Amino acid sequence: MPVSRRQGPVLGVGAVLVEGARVLLIQRAHAPAKGRWSIPGGKVALGESLADAVVREAFEETGLRVTPGPMVCLYEHVERDARKNVTGHFVVADYLCTVTGGTLRAGSDAAAARWVSVAGARRLRTTAGLLAVMRDALRLARVR
Repeated sequence: MPVSRRQGPVLGVGAVLVEGARVLLIQRAHAPAKGRWSIPGGKVALGESLADAVVREAFEETGLRVTPGPMVCLYEHVERDARKNVTGHFVVADYLCTVTGGTLRAGSDAAAARWVSVAGARRLRTTAGLLAVMRDALRLARVR
């Protein structure tokens, strides 16, 4: 079913966690992009701050407690069917985060979770734009 204009885009967040030259990726367990590797994240709930959503989503998908830092990027993705009807519109704010606790595990929406280098991510089925986000986050982490 096409998305109506009244519904508008879905706002999401991503938690970009860096360890050395690696970024924590999760394999998505559900649509959209089921089976693809991505950064942990998801939808922002009504009334929830972006920072609170990042903390919640990171914990739900990885078991890790995080503190959000600077925004790495703002990503927009519009999905269309064969007739060019909009079937999904997502705007995602990805934040560089610091791990403050917890134990790494694949959580609610993740089939797997692991630390991956950019070279390693090239060998995986990833979500669109992931490699660029990883490179930007690694650069930003070195500056901090």
